[in-house]
Amino acid sequence: MSAKVALVTGGSSGIGEVTALRLQKAGFAVYAAARRTDRMASLREAGIHTIALDVTDEASAADAVRDVVQAEGRIDVLVNNAGYGSYGALEEVDLAEAQAQLDVNVLGLARLTQLVLPTMRAQGSGTIVNISSMGGRFATPMGAWYHASKFAVEGLSDALRLELNRFGIHVVLIEPGSIQTEWGSIAADKLRATSGHGPYAEQANAMAASLESSSRPGARMTSPADVVARAVTKAATARRPRTRYQIGFGARPMIWLSRVLPNRTFDTLIKRASSVPA
Repeated sequence: MSAKVALVTGGSSGIGEVTALRLQKAGFAVYAAARRTDRMASLREAGIHTIALDVTDEASAADAVRDVVQAEGRIDVLVNNAGYGSYGALEEVDLAEAQAQLDVNVLGLARLTQLVLPTMRAQGSGTIVNISSMGGRFATPMGAWYHASKFAVEGLSDALRLELNRFGIHVVLIEPGSIQTEWGSIAADKLRATSGHGPYAEQANAMAASLESSSRPGARMTSPADVVARAVTKAATARRPRTRYQIGFGARPMIWLSRVLPNRTFDTLIKRASSVPA
């Protein structure tokens, strides 16, 4: 009961998994949540609590938060990590898929935040850590709905920070660059399925190859998931955390360039960096 308590969504792999382990090492009682609890056996063996959670389902989310509060009496840190990348030319993405992208990446994040806030307000403390992306500050080809979701997370977090400061609750954005996880290969598969044939095929296949490269073991120009976990842990343990942490390959320089370069110049840079034809 004396340890601080952290709830990490999307805890079954990648950033969520290593973040759960880092927070445990820092002394937190950690609850890792995901739809597939069978994929979290190694976390259970490490002494981390694992719970079932579908962030798009109101009842599932409410049950998960209730179970943590009943077991621990508090929640000190919420890491909103659950998410995925829906890629495809805007013209070709079914709006049902667009809705699913926003349901997970934005509304799911908002739902968990709403559920933990009464406990954090009663405590007079807490930290909400939202995993965004450098893709929440600028866009790449074929990722309109993914970028829309991350731009939304950025704006939501800025507004939330202003609302919660008076209650002693911090809101932090983590803006990773290219991170070596299975995220890239999943996004590439979706992109090929959606736009790998037809008028956008050349651009889509080039972008898919670029996304896929970040998932390969030892990939160049990527950073391991642990750089994100370290940033989350730093924010979770700081008395006054920064509002944004730009970490991982390319994040800081690319965000800076997106702010200082003319739009069309930056567009050209993004296409070249992504090996996408003009």
